[in-house]
Amino acid sequence: MKRFVTVLGLTSLIALAACDSAKENAVENAYDNRADAIDNQADKMEDMADNLSGSAENAAEHAADALENKADATREAGEKAEDAVENHM
Repeated sequence: MKRFVTVLGLTSLIALAACDSAKENAVENAYDNRADAIDNQADKMEDMADNLSGSAENAAEHAADALENKADATREAGEKAEDAVENHM
């Protein structure tokens, strides 16, 4: 499901990219790239959790959830930064 949402989001960004300036795109891409890296860390953490059991598994799952939340927050910050660039043009 997460990958579907990511693909849907990227598709939406591509559709909107035609309306954005190069500076807006650069800002958004920087935040998206960072968020993607964090999502990759979360995926690795979830894979690791699959090989654990008990409290170690719970801790790894919690860490993966925290990373996913951080990625979401990074994307939201990127959207706000893009809006700020757009409003100053």
